Amino acid sequence: MNGDSPVVPRTDRPHSARMYDYLLGGRDHYAADSEAADKALASAPTLRIAAQENRKFIARVVRHLVQDVGIRQFLDLGPGLPTSQNVHQVAQEVEPETRVVYVDNDPIVLAFGGAMLEQNERTTVVRGDIRDPLAVLHHPRTREQLDLSLPVGVLAVAVLHFIGDDEDPAGIVRALTGSLAPGSHFVLSHGTADLSAEAAMGVQAAYRSHGVPLTLRSKERFTELFAGLDLIEPGIQVVSEWRATEPPEERPSHADVSWYGGVARL
Repeated sequence: MNGDSPVVPRTDRPHSARMYDYLLGGRDHYAADSEAADKALASAPTLRIAAQENRKFIARVVRHLVQDVGIRQFLDLGPGLPTSQNVHQVAQEVEPETRVVYVDNDPIVLAFGGAMLEQNERTTVVRGDIRDPLAVLHHPRTREQLDLSLPVGVLAVAVLHFIGDDEDPAGIVRALTGSLAPGSHFVLSHGTADLSAEAAMGVQAAYRSHGVPLTLRSKERFTELFAGLDLIEPGIQVVSEWRATEPPEERPSHADVSWYGGVARL
């Protein structure tokens, strides 16, 4: 699919991407993933709502960047398993020429993603890890699909909360943004315990007990990830509120979502 050597999947251990698929009601997960996710749901029964609102956030952001800003290429880091409203589907519905590179480190995600995108010449899947951002940017398939001298929309949505403080998430963001052209946009979302502390910390404990390194961060610490970048309106918001299209009475409570999102321009 992408020229990388094969990696044997571990289906006996949960993976954040497959747990996310389970939370979204998908079918591409295993018993280890559903068991770990069910333990998290026991602490926060609205976790499925949070996952769904995060997907809606992605769709609104991508549509805005293509339609209103004119972005024509995207790098989606840690996209998870294919579902509805994937980045390329949203973007290419507005502008069919838009190019998308998906990057993930789970072989099952790579296999499913590659199969789905076989007929889409403007979209590709690359094996890589956000912890090594320069390797992702310099991957031959990335360079083949994207022109990094032009603005790029980079998404690290629901990803950096799986990066521990010792792995320097802010440094990862700096490495990525430092390699992008002016006019590029950087999109982040991140779980938090600010809005429903007991439930959120229960989720964090459940993930960690199954070997999935979830680290929730406050709004202040999330905002620090955008240091040196120009946040666009409406700034940092709960993802369900970021340029929401539903009337207020139809949106979930902030406590039910407990996920911040933001978009910054270089």
